[in-house]
Amino acid sequence: MSDTETRPPTAEAANGLKRNAIGTGGIAFLVISAAAPLTVMAGVAPVAIGIGGIGAPMGYLIAGAVLLVFAVAFMAMTKHVKAAGGFYTYITLAMGKTVGLASAILAIVSYNCLQIGVYGLFAVQTQAMLRTLFGLDVPWPAVALVAIGAVWFLGYRGIDVGAKVLGVLLIAETAILAIMGAGILASGGAHGISGASFEPGNAFTPGVLAILAICFAAFMGFESTVLYRREARNPDKSVPRATYIAVGFMSVFYAFVVWTVVQAFGDGDVVAAAGELADGMFFATINHYVGPWAEVVMYVLIVTSVYASQLAFHNAINRYVYMLARDGVLPAFLGKTHPTYKSPHRAGQIQTVLAAVVIAVCAVAGADPYKQLLIWVNTPGIFGIVALQGLVSVACFIYLRRTPAAVTNRLLVPVSVASAILLFGVVVLIAVNIELLTFADALTNTILLLVSPVVFLAGLLIARRLRTARPHVFNRIGSFETHDS
Repeated sequence: MSDTETRPPTAEAANGLKRNAIGTGGIAFLVISAAAPLTVMAGVAPVAIGIGGIGAPMGYLIAGAVLLVFAVAFMAMTKHVKAAGGFYTYITLAMGKTVGLASAILAIVSYNCLQIGVYGLFAVQTQAMLRTLFGLDVPWPAVALVAIGAVWFLGYRGIDVGAKVLGVLLIAETAILAIMGAGILASGGAHGISGASFEPGNAFTPGVLAILAICFAAFMGFESTVLYRREARNPDKSVPRATYIAVGFMSVFYAFVVWTVVQAFGDGDVVAAAGELADGMFFATINHYVGPWAEVVMYVLIVTSVYASQLAFHNAINRYVYMLARDGVLPAFLGKTHPTYKSPHRAGQIQTVLAAVVIAVCAVAGADPYKQLLIWVNTPGIFGIVALQGLVSVACFIYLRRTPAAVTNRLLVPVSVASAILLFGVVVLIAVNIELLTFADALTNTILLLVSPVVFLAGLLIARRLRTARPHVFNRIGSFETHDS
């Protein structure tokens, strides 16, 4: 008899996530917000242009195409995996509980690296905004701690409230980038409008291949659509739709924005401008082509963009922790939801405390909020999530071969193989070009790259230990019976 059948219905209802809380749009807002479009454009795209040249827009299209292939394989399992455990559930179903638990632990660590590291970016961007607009100089740890409290508050209030706020913020940050692009095109750019960015000689160069790690980082979080299955309306349709919308929108929009910035400076001058202006490139561009008022708005919206990203990752982390607690791997109190808001509030409290501790340690150690907190902490997260995407593709292949009824199209199996090959190829590219993400020495880069495999190995050992010492817990790994309706 399953856990669902033996657990009293009232207890299950009391600790369940809020049902029918969000639709396709809400899920899409959550996952696109995690990627923080304005932040990855204004803060990171200049680096991509500086290295990839005028072919940089193509890097985002290539990344989007690879992730679209992944999404097709990923979503093939959606109707057959009813639980909301994300990568954890998918990998467990196809590859077993030991690998599944290791994947869940890696996902939690990777998402925490992404979420906590971004507090450094939030602090830097907010400092710049306050200094530019109001002449204030606020210590970065104070800014980061305020952000932690704000993220906790909306996460605590529930997924529907968070989705509405993220929707408003996402529309605003997307709009300011679209206005900038329209202003550039309306003015004819620096030397007329050129399509040279997409010509093969510029689009498939070693520089473009080198920036693929940067381009993939711009999509971080889109795969978390499946984590909201239990809270979604008509999840069999809304989750796949939201996934395809997220990937399609981000790849096309990113490529469009970067292409318009190339036009703003001209094919021959944009690389030099990216090196000279760095993270001020987009602000200078919008000031020139739209007006000073738009630069002020961009300064404000880039702060809300980073906040939206932190909230989206906070929600994803909490749901992984919640599922592992419900399965008995983590302490049971983390598997409780708020009696009113139905949010996994206790998991959120732990994540909030962890973030505050990391910020405090960085502040006491005198760490640089951008280089050490953002870049160095984020890098293992990016590496871990892309590696997990590759592992999910392998899981999809195994599941589809094992379950012929799930193969609704004869292309699904070869697509899953192609997805795995492409994503593990990206993992290799990230490792080879890691200095483009970190600007660190060889020893630091080696340590950052080792975080994910060491965490995964530790997860395998923990799973093996549970199998012998606590078999009743090991048998519950996977979030299948406990959470299926």
